[in-house]
Amino acid sequence: MKNVLGREIPEKIDGYKKVEPFKGAFANKGIKAISDIKVKSVEPGDNKVLNSIEEALDKVEIKDGMTISFHHHLRNGDHVLNRVVDAIAKRGIKDITIAASSIFPVHAPLVEYIKDGVVTGLCANYMSGPVARAVSLGYLKRPAIMHTHGGRARAIESGELHIDVAFIAAPTADNYGNINGVEGPAACGSLGYVIPDAEYADKVVAVTDNLVPYPACPIEISQHHVDYVVKVDCIGDPKGIVSGTTKITKDPVGLKIAKMASKVIKASGLLKDGISFQTGAGGSSLAVAAELKEIMKREDITGSFAAGGVTGYTVEMLEEGLFRNIFDVQCFDLKAIQSYKNNVKHQGMSASMYGNPHNKGCVANNLDVMILGATEIDTNFNVNVTTGSDGIIMGGSGGHSDTAAGSKLAIVVTNLMKARLPIIKDRVTTVTTPGESIDVLVTERGIAVNPKRTDLVERLKETKLPVMTIEELKEIAEKMTGKPKPIQFTDEVVAVVEYRDGTVIDVVRKPIEN
Repeated sequence: MKNVLGREIPEKIDGYKKVEPFKGAFANKGIKAISDIKVKSVEPGDNKVLNSIEEALDKVEIKDGMTISFHHHLRNGDHVLNRVVDAIAKRGIKDITIAASSIFPVHAPLVEYIKDGVVTGLCANYMSGPVARAVSLGYLKRPAIMHTHGGRARAIESGELHIDVAFIAAPTADNYGNINGVEGPAACGSLGYVIPDAEYADKVVAVTDNLVPYPACPIEISQHHVDYVVKVDCIGDPKGIVSGTTKITKDPVGLKIAKMASKVIKASGLLKDGISFQTGAGGSSLAVAAELKEIMKREDITGSFAAGGVTGYTVEMLEEGLFRNIFDVQCFDLKAIQSYKNNVKHQGMSASMYGNPHNKGCVANNLDVMILGATEIDTNFNVNVTTGSDGIIMGGSGGHSDTAAGSKLAIVVTNLMKARLPIIKDRVTTVTTPGESIDVLVTERGIAVNPKRTDLVERLKETKLPVMTIEELKEIAEKMTGKPKPIQFTDEVVAVVEYRDGTVIDVVRKPIEN
């Protein structure tokens, strides 16, 4: 069958739930149910502290077929996922589903556990590295499920993604299970992505290398969600968790794109007191923020909030009075961690508060401007940030689809060509975010506006910006690069790409290796 975007979706996918095709960004709405939560009573004097991960596996009664979850705030420095799965494998446990908010290269040991049948299911909002390649090549028994950040929270809260045991990498914890991310050798800042896991998993195990006297303050995840606390020697490598600084690009092409994007924002009429804004942590995205910063300072504009994964650059804008507040789901660098720890105007938010479409209002709904990236974009403005030019999984939506749907102005910034390949296609390899949610494409060669945004088309006509159709931009690129040959795929579905509402926006099929 075909979904509303015309993507071919199998009517049945082995190892996946009932297939509901994507019908549109806001088609699946209305009253939704919250899942039942299992709570075990703890009596006075009960001891939650355990001596090892192995003892924790005994306590949670780990067995074949369970779903266990992890979070990715430690990013490529995470030690907890590998350590837990290794302990499970040594027990001969099989058929485990891993529900991780994201998977990074550091999780490469999972590949062998996938091959051995220890891990047969995988859910993630983002995947890169050896595990992503293994999934793409069909090593996983069941298709992986690719969520958005808000979609994962929705799936957990609705009971669609049932977690038997959540393992929380806790930079700091006390003996009763209060957790924060701002203290300890593996401090990572906000723990927003793991909050749904803590609230809805049947059992919750905090794994920490910084066990402190009760109470651990500040408290980000409360003791009443946590069953057990395990003290280990190390939960992560700080070098892989954060960088000292996140830098604006110095590439002249990237700077040109950023300048044009800032002029689009100015022309849109949204750049005024009260503006809300989000950008990624990449060099080009930060360059847009830098351009915006100068305009805001020059015109004495104060924004309401900046949001998302937060960098030191966002913190500087807060400290300079350009925004009144920050909403933070994840800290990307040391300056962001310190600000989150010390500044009351720098607020944390859960993944659900950030982007869940099925609650009483997520922060993404209040965004004015969102700056997005793209691996590919097609002439219908559909965007791919899931698969690369070889058809291999190399990313995922994260908050891409959530913020594009919620913001008033969603701008994709990208070079027109990458690795000698044109970015604009007739049809993207994989749809991550539907074109109906994308408003503008900004490249170094020109700007394309989604035809549905007639208001923006008219506003940009009054500027000197190089506005053209997306088809014209595509033609410019192809004159320089030629038209690449399409990737060939088998019929085997290796991953299901869910839109934030749980419908299937696309599938990833196994590529035919040359």
